[in-house]
Amino acid sequence: MQGPPAPIDVLPEARRILALARRDEREAERALAALPLPIQVAVVCEAPAAQRAKLLGLLPAPEHAIPMLPDAELVFAVKASGLDDASWLLASATPRQIATCFDLDAWAGLAPDRAALSQWFAVIAEAGDETLVRAAHAIDAEVLALFLRSRIEVALDPKDEQWQAPPGARTLEGQFWFWARADGDDVEDVATLLDALFREDYWLYFRMMQAVMWELETELEEWSLRWRSGRLADLGFPEWDDAMRIYGFLHAEQRDVLAERPVDVAATEWDLPVWIPNLPAIAGGSHAIFRAAFDLAPEARRAFFYAFVALANKVAVADALPLGDTETLPRSIEKAARFASAGLEHVAARNATTLVDALARTTVEHLFRVGANLDPDAARPARTDAPGDDGER
Repeated sequence: MQGPPAPIDVLPEARRILALARRDEREAERALAALPLPIQVAVVCEAPAAQRAKLLGLLPAPEHAIPMLPDAELVFAVKASGLDDASWLLASATPRQIATCFDLDAWAGLAPDRAALSQWFAVIAEAGDETLVRAAHAIDAEVLALFLRSRIEVALDPKDEQWQAPPGARTLEGQFWFWARADGDDVEDVATLLDALFREDYWLYFRMMQAVMWELETELEEWSLRWRSGRLADLGFPEWDDAMRIYGFLHAEQRDVLAERPVDVAATEWDLPVWIPNLPAIAGGSHAIFRAAFDLAPEARRAFFYAFVALANKVAVADALPLGDTETLPRSIEKAARFASAGLEHVAARNATTLVDALARTTVEHLFRVGANLDPDAARPARTDAPGDDGER
């Protein structure tokens, strides 16, 4: 597991190189080349999402830097540059990064978004067969089957002289025939995918053709949701019903409680999917929770870092924010900080103690719940039913 990013301030360097790139791209290339690879990656992550693809293109070896991007940051870079122009980014992406692209940006509610799947596969196909096969292996077989089922129908040649393939159907091996499910869909991108699988991984190709013919969509969706939920949990995103507990009701007396001594500060760590350079060290920030965290002991500050990111992730999931959008993390961080700060100031005042002492004697999630209970109308998301419960499939 990786810890919080190294405490280096690369924002000024990122701004300098971005300004340089606008005036003289060759000079910007030289400036980037002079930096160690980890700092190159940090500079890219500090840049606005819309500028990251340009900076990556100026690196001496972008194929070395792209796999080092936090998983979600690659999603943001791809979307900000436009899917139509992002195939070269995905050509160097790791299988885990590709899976995260689909997990964060190709779902609608509790089911894969068929239109988004088509968009992602179209851009991946432009990166070449190797990337296309790698993507097919990276995502769940159930998601791949759902994508194919949304675009094509498949029939197995019964070897009956009376049988004729439907108009427009084609076959790669004389056994399985496929054709477009919707009129006007040329399914060339699907044909490219199937051809690559047929040549590089026949057993996956065979399995997918069978799945299109026989698998039930409800079962495919159920299993794909299970696998995705597990991966998102590894990235710090809980399931919706678990995330909604941050808005749970607290009686008035529960809002004032602090432990008699500091709580266990052992950090629960995971690989962060986003770039958050020095979150706990924002001493001069406007939010009380950050000012108090700055004065914690180093081990407690490290634990706070992960606890706060976990809280922000719960806010994003509970509020049904789109996980693949670049604005989701800033929004969830701001909301988490706002209501956790209100809770912190409340319990500190009620217990006649300092903000730092109050923060050390409770959890950041409890402080958010306190703040949310103090102003429930402002805190609770407008939508409180589980994503997908309104028939969105």
